[in-house]
Amino acid sequence: MNRTLFFAFGGLLLAGVIHIVSVMLVPQFATNDAWSAMKAFGRDDIFHVLPRAEAGAEPLPSLDPHMLYAVCRFSLADDPMRVTASLPNDFWSIAVFDRRGRNRFSLNQRSAERSELDLTVITPVQMAQLRQDPPEALETAIVVELPLETGFVLIRVFVADDTLLPRARAALDTADCAAEL
Repeated sequence: MNRTLFFAFGGLLLAGVIHIVSVMLVPQFATNDAWSAMKAFGRDDIFHVLPRAEAGAEPLPSLDPHMLYAVCRFSLADDPMRVTASLPNDFWSIAVFDRRGRNRFSLNQRSAERSELDLTVITPVQMAQLRQDPPEALETAIVVELPLETGFVLIRVFVADDTLLPRARAALDTADCAAEL
């Protein structure tokens, strides 16, 4: 009897450990992640202005209907990525996400203290190489060193009312993300 209880308890304990490990590994093996969702908007290394978020027809979950969004998927495997844009003086923000959709860096118009955005995303290895002979373009850019190889950038522009939508769309149309310095 004691031996049967011991094996039953051991089996339950082993099943619990297997269950916990499998639940923890789901994000590692899930194919429906943020990176994959961004692929639907177009090719990499170019900003895509997302359709306006409306109730029941959001291009991505949890988007604010008072914001206009642009997204760019990137890879830092070969070169750093440079993001430039002429954004309005109203509220705007930019965020860099890793492949799994975790926010790794964010900035808004107040902390940038300018409407001309010039942001370079670079890996630590690339930064070490560029420190030997930095290009002039990095002197005025906001340089963000992140230990990631792929990810996406999301720019948000506040649209207080529909009359400001053309101005916000024009600002996002100036956004560029390229693998160059």
